[in-house]
Amino acid sequence: MKENNHRQRPSFGEALQFWFKLGWISFGGTAGHIAIMHEYLVDRKKWISNSRFLHALNHCMILPGPEAQQLATYVGWQLHGKKGGLAAGILFVLPSMFILLGLSMIYVLYGNVPWIYAMFNGLKPAVVAIIILAMIRVGQKALHTPLHYILAAAAFVSIFWFNLSLLLIIAGTIGIALLVRYIRPAWVERDVHEEEAQAAEEQGYFLNKFTHSPVTGNVAARLFRQIGMASLLWALPFALFFWLADDFIFWKKMMLFFTQTAFVTVGGSYTVLPYVAQFSVGKLNWLSNMQMIDGFALAETTPGPLIIVLSYVGFMAGYNHFNGSLWMGTLGLLTTTFYTFLPCFLFIFAGAPLIEKTQENKSIAGVLGFVTAAVTGVILNLTLFLGKDVLFPGGIAWANLDYTALAWMLLSLFLLIRYRLNVVYLILMSLCFGGLHYLFLQ
Repeated sequence: MKENNHRQRPSFGEALQFWFKLGWISFGGTAGHIAIMHEYLVDRKKWISNSRFLHALNHCMILPGPEAQQLATYVGWQLHGKKGGLAAGILFVLPSMFILLGLSMIYVLYGNVPWIYAMFNGLKPAVVAIIILAMIRVGQKALHTPLHYILAAAAFVSIFWFNLSLLLIIAGTIGIALLVRYIRPAWVERDVHEEEAQAAEEQGYFLNKFTHSPVTGNVAARLFRQIGMASLLWALPFALFFWLADDFIFWKKMMLFFTQTAFVTVGGSYTVLPYVAQFSVGKLNWLSNMQMIDGFALAETTPGPLIIVLSYVGFMAGYNHFNGSLWMGTLGLLTTTFYTFLPCFLFIFAGAPLIEKTQENKSIAGVLGFVTAAVTGVILNLTLFLGKDVLFPGGIAWANLDYTALAWMLLSLFLLIRYRLNVVYLILMSLCFGGLHYLFLQ
């Protein structure tokens, strides 16, 4: 088995700098996050090879929680162990949490923030361009055979016309792949010559398919220790609220609800938001339906995973329940964030050995390759889902086409492809464009 000696491990400080920057620039939802990480980690820095990146992504797609944040946690763990995984995962969430906290306070104090919406309206066409580029890049890496294209098309049809959840699409794709493997194993398992050709591509990366895992010791004992530590971290705030809080029943409901939510977020943010809205608005009466819609809009303007909208729900729950207290709203936001993302670290640290053990299994790699192909179709649906609202804000009709948004989207895509413009610069340019456009209209 070959080892990669062509790339040195990045220093923890260098990696920490990237994870910190990623937390502030990771706009565009999951597809945008993956595009930014792939462009930097795989293409520019060569810290991880494309095959290992996609293999980890496939596993994160079938875990509960935000897959992009978990992918960052996994890569950070591979580079620098537990401290690297914690740094990557926490810094992926913290910036968007603080930004959303500030926006939530502005929202409840002033009712509306038109200048913020105007600036981020300029950002939305660029976000669509980032997602289109992500779809192109993932498709180039994932679509190899006619069957891959068929599964990508089937995934798109399933979610676009039949509104099937991503969980069902992934489960169906795995089922089809297993059936194909039983009937035609050669269609799933990679050809030996193809493997040899891809082995050459693995060289030059610090982490590739031949890199040894940092997992040491007894796996079962390690798993029990991790579950015990996660349980202790979960119980500590619970005990503090029990001893110190005036209204423990409220906080108990919040902690249990968002812990439960963290375990049912398989399939991404869009699958869990209706569930959260139904319970937090209809049954728990933490906020109104319009406040929920406004929170979704605010969360869209922040970097990080869209699931951060749950932190806004926690803020509004604390704010409304305690008669307009910003302190209780802030405590609700911090509590919600903690209980939403704590399980994500457990899933990665406990499941990482499984990811490593399946790295060289040709059958599993082939099955998960079909999952990546299906994800390409899902990203296409996301592109159309977001693009239609950006380009046709008044409904899909030529009369409603926003030519300004279309022009900025095409310009953004041109700059990203032709000149490989750094996403940070594109985001800053787009925010300035949105602000200037708002001032011009005023």
